[in-house]
Amino acid sequence: MTQMKESQATEAQGALPRVSHWINGQIVPSTSGKSRPVYNPATGQQTKTVDIASVEEIEAAVAAAKAAFPMWRATSLAKRADIMFRIRNAFDTHRDEIGAIITSEHGKVLSDSAGELARGIENIEYACGVPQLQKGEFSEQVSGGVDVYSIRQPLGVVAGITPFNFPAMVPMWMFGNAIATGNTFVLKPSTVDPSVSIYLAQLMKDAGLPDGVFNVIQGDRVAVAGLTEHPDIAAVSFVGSTPAARRIYETGTKAGKRVQALGGAKNHMLVLPDADIGLTADAAVSAGYGSAGERCMAIATIVTVGDVHDPLIEAIKERLPQVVIGDGTKPESLMGPLVTETHRDKVASYIEAGASDGATIVADGREHPLYKESDGFYLGVSLIDDVTPEMSCYKDEIFGPVLTVVRVDTYEEGVKLINSHEFGNGTAIFTRDGGAARQFQFDIDVGMVGVNVPIPVPVSYYSFGGWRASLFGDSHMYGPEGVKFFTRGKVITSRWPDPSTSEINLGFPRTK
Repeated sequence: MTQMKESQATEAQGALPRVSHWINGQIVPSTSGKSRPVYNPATGQQTKTVDIASVEEIEAAVAAAKAAFPMWRATSLAKRADIMFRIRNAFDTHRDEIGAIITSEHGKVLSDSAGELARGIENIEYACGVPQLQKGEFSEQVSGGVDVYSIRQPLGVVAGITPFNFPAMVPMWMFGNAIATGNTFVLKPSTVDPSVSIYLAQLMKDAGLPDGVFNVIQGDRVAVAGLTEHPDIAAVSFVGSTPAARRIYETGTKAGKRVQALGGAKNHMLVLPDADIGLTADAAVSAGYGSAGERCMAIATIVTVGDVHDPLIEAIKERLPQVVIGDGTKPESLMGPLVTETHRDKVASYIEAGASDGATIVADGREHPLYKESDGFYLGVSLIDDVTPEMSCYKDEIFGPVLTVVRVDTYEEGVKLINSHEFGNGTAIFTRDGGAARQFQFDIDVGMVGVNVPIPVPVSYYSFGGWRASLFGDSHMYGPEGVKFFTRGKVITSRWPDPSTSEINLGFPRTK
């Protein structure tokens, strides 16, 4: 079926809308002759084509950003803040249009697109405070007539390489702080859902952002390599799979760049025997199946401690029929399709693998009518019980509407299980015991922790990032660490001497 659709897509490309690049404040169609199809996941039909950048177009985007940097860096903090406020207001005014674009190419339901956009706008709001965020420090009279102060300055041209699952929010995580602090930006979005990046670029231009400050390159691995290795790019921010994150981190740092590369996840929910069953079941279903499980912070594995297992699984089973699956534009839909047919089929393969490995398939998403009968990329919700750490459905990041359940006997066994996994992105504990919750946040080796909160994504004035194979680099994303990542410190030691006190002194400077 995939080959047939690709063939049909190739024949139809000439008649379909074209998503191109945004360079120096305008849409620039590609001359590479290469493109890819863009589908509506709800129908399985191709709706657009997206250009694939040539090396020359990558160079043009970087050159535009480089040319704009001196002017943008010299722009006052007050003016930059004013433009960021205007950008925030433009995004807010056009929430419905942005959300509709996201749903049309990603497939998530409109309410989820609205939620993504809301969290992205929060990060733009944070960046509006750049006059406060970019402040340095000052120490008067550290020695006779000598003052010392620090400032934070932008890096230059920086790049963002972003995933399909949050085509608006994740770019906002990056470009908000980057642009506010005086850098210029080149974005390489996913080719699966590329249109929103161009719409955002036009809104930013209309809000007063100078040409060249924000650029978009649609592309494949050639574009990724081009941005990661380009000598005029000072830093690269990435979100995607762990193999890609590792490769980009190693390549970028070898080229002398700052790199923050967020990789995969396998988020566990540890459920203690005293947990509220109803609250926990609601949280598991919401966090496991929201956005069809295509969230890096989705709950993937429930770890049940002791005798909480059976009542919790029964409560989850009771809630599964309530998850209405359908076209993301329909108000009754709670979960939409997956983003591509290939990805849907990969996710479905883990259900079969779990059964072959001896797990119990409590709910099989392949039995949903839309999986069998629709041309859309649908898969029903799946629940796999009796999973062990050796199974692929536990070890791998499935990134779909598949919840796995692992039984343990004690709290200590659950913590050891979570800490032993390759990924350390997010986790949560569900309990009524405050002491156990406090101990959990102390014991757990994971970057983001929820206490009775299943998706502990930090608010914009903290920072987002995992541990172990979920993050390569020293800096988490957005918030205070995002500001530091896109700026570098400079310390100035200053004296305005009285000529009458001048003398030759070959000794090491002293602060007395």
